[in-house]
Amino acid sequence: MNRYPAWKYAIIAFALLVGAIYTLPNFFGESPAVQVSAGKTSTKIDSGTETRVTEALKAAGVTPEVVALDANSVKARFDTPDQQLAARDAIEKALNPDKADPAYVVALNLLSRSPSWLSALHAMPMYLGLDLRGGVHFMLQVDMQAALTKKAESLAGDIRSVLREKNVRHNGISREGQTIELKFRDQAALQQAQNILTDQFADLQGTGGPSGDEFKLTATIKPEAARRVQDQALKQNITTLHNRINELGVAEPVIQQQGLDRIVVQLPGVQDTAKAKDILGRTATLEIRLVDESTAARAAELNNGAVPFGTERYLERNGQAVVVKKQVILTGENLTDAQAGFDNQTHEAAVHLTLDAKGARVFRDVTRENINKRMAILLFEKGKGEVVTAPVIRGEIGGGRVQISGRMTTAEASDTALLLRAGSLAAPMEIIEERTIGPSLGADNISKGFHSVAWGFAVIVAFMALYYMLFGLFSGIALAVNLMLLVAVLSMLQATLTLPGMAAMALALGMAIDSNVLINERVREELRLGVSPQAAINAGYERAWATILDSNITTLIAGVALLAFGSGPVRGFAVVHCLGILTSMFSAVFFSRGLVNFWYGRQKKLKSVSIGTVWRPGTATAPAKTAQAN
Repeated sequence: MNRYPAWKYAIIAFALLVGAIYTLPNFFGESPAVQVSAGKTSTKIDSGTETRVTEALKAAGVTPEVVALDANSVKARFDTPDQQLAARDAIEKALNPDKADPAYVVALNLLSRSPSWLSALHAMPMYLGLDLRGGVHFMLQVDMQAALTKKAESLAGDIRSVLREKNVRHNGISREGQTIELKFRDQAALQQAQNILTDQFADLQGTGGPSGDEFKLTATIKPEAARRVQDQALKQNITTLHNRINELGVAEPVIQQQGLDRIVVQLPGVQDTAKAKDILGRTATLEIRLVDESTAARAAELNNGAVPFGTERYLERNGQAVVVKKQVILTGENLTDAQAGFDNQTHEAAVHLTLDAKGARVFRDVTRENINKRMAILLFEKGKGEVVTAPVIRGEIGGGRVQISGRMTTAEASDTALLLRAGSLAAPMEIIEERTIGPSLGADNISKGFHSVAWGFAVIVAFMALYYMLFGLFSGIALAVNLMLLVAVLSMLQATLTLPGMAAMALALGMAIDSNVLINERVREELRLGVSPQAAINAGYERAWATILDSNITTLIAGVALLAFGSGPVRGFAVVHCLGILTSMFSAVFFSRGLVNFWYGRQKKLKSVSIGTVWRPGTATAPAKTAQAN
C-alpha cells in the first residue's frame, strides 16, 4: 500500500543528482575578468590572439587564474579587481597601439568561478539581473522623424527613376521633410504620374492639381506605411544593438522596446560604462566605388606610395591595399537586403544584395560601362574605411540583384551579409537616461534576498517540525529539495534571476509547504476517524492530491498570465513563480511520499506515526508526538 517500486526511487535519485549538479555552480561566485573580442570585421579571434594576450600579461607582471579562448573572444580571469584593471591596460596597449583605430574591444567583465568539470557538463550558474549583479541601464530615444525622412528620400529617388523609364516628363522633383512634390507642364503628365504612383507606390498617397502655370503632385507617406517604417526602424535598431552588444560579451542583456520610439538596454555585469556607450553609439556606412586600374594606382598599391589625384587608399581584409576613386557610386541607403548564399555556377560562398530602384538603375549603368574592371565595396566605421570585397565586373548587372563572391568562407559570407544588412542604425538614437548600479549594491541585494529566503526556509522548517513532528521534518526535507530543484531548473534554462525573482522564490517556499500541510492534515483526519496508520497515510496522500492539483493549476494560470502579458520585473517574478509551482508539485507530493514510504512502508504492523497531536472528538488528547491507531 505504502511502498514505492524501485523505478520511482530511481527517478527521485536521478532528480536529486541532476538538481545537485546544476545547483552547484551558483555557489562558486564570480571573479573579475578581461574580455577581448573583435572590434572590426577583419579582426579574427583565434589562438594567436590568445597567445598575444598571455604575452602581454606576462610582460606586465600580471598573473591570471586562467586565459581561455571561446568562439568569439579571449577571456582572462583574475583574483582581484586591481589585477583586472592592470591587465586591461596592458592588453589594450599591446593589441590596440593605435587608439584612434582599435582593432579589438577590450572590456571588463565578470566570469563564473565554476570548475571545469561542471562547465564540461554544461552546468552554468544562473544569470543575474541588473539589480543583483550591477551594471548599466540606458534608455535610448529613436528619431522616428529621421527614419521617415530617410524613407521619403528613398521614395523620391525611386519615383524619379520610374518616371524616367516611363518617359513621363516633369519640371522637377523636390522633397520637403516627408513630403515629395512633383511639377508638370500639363494635366496629361500629371495624370500619368498619379497612375504610376497608385500602381507602383502603395506606401504613398498623392493629391494633384494646378499650381500657377504648372501642375503639382504632392505625395506623402500613408499613416499605416509610416507606422510600418517606424516599426521596421525600431526592430532594425534593436537587431543592430544586439549585434554590437555581443562584442561586450554580456550575459543575458536586456534589449527591449518601450513605447513607440524608445529602447531600453540593460547590461548586467558591465563595468566599462564608457566602452558600452561607445559600442551602442557606433555607426557603420556602406559605399560602392570603382577601383582605379591605372598604372600609377597599381604602383601606389604595391609600394605604398602617393596615390593619384582623385583617389584614396584602403586596405582589404587580408591587408592588401586597394586604391579606389573618391566618387561614390552607391551608399548603404540604396541597399534593401543582404543575405548569405552560394554562387550558382562555382558553388562558392557568396553574398546576395538587393538594391532599391535608384540603386538598381545606377548599378546597371555602371556595370555596363565598366566590364572587366574592379568595383570595391567599402564599410566605414568611426570614420575608418576598409574594403569588404573588390570583385571584378564580369557583365552588366540589372534587376537590382547583386552578388558578391570570391575568396570567402561560409562564415565570412554570413558575417558580411549581417554587416551590410544591419551594420548601421535605421534611425539615429540618443541616450536620454543612464543609470549605473555598482557591484556592491548588487551584492547587497543578493545578500538581502538570500537572507530572506534562508530565514523564511528556516522558520517554515522549524514550525513544521514542531507542529507535525517527523512528518513535519519530512516536509522540511521536501522543501529543501524543492528549493534545490528550482535553482537547478533556473540554471539549466539559463534564466535571469532578478530581485523580484528572489521574492518569487521566497513566496514559492510558502506555497510549496501548503501542499504538505494539506497532506498532513488529511492524514490526521483519517487517524481521527480510527483508520489504521498505513491506510491513513495512503488516504491522506490520495485524497489531498486533487485539492493540491486544483490549487496549483489555478495559481499557475495566474503566473502564466503574468508571464505572457508582463514585462521587466513582472516577467522575472512570473518565471520563478511558474517554475516554483512545478517543482513544488514534484517535491511536496512525489518526493515527500517517497520519504514517508521509505520510513513507514516497510513496517507491516505499524501501530503509530509521528505526526503531532491528533485531536479526536469526545476523547482525551493523544500523546504529543504520536498518533495511536485503534
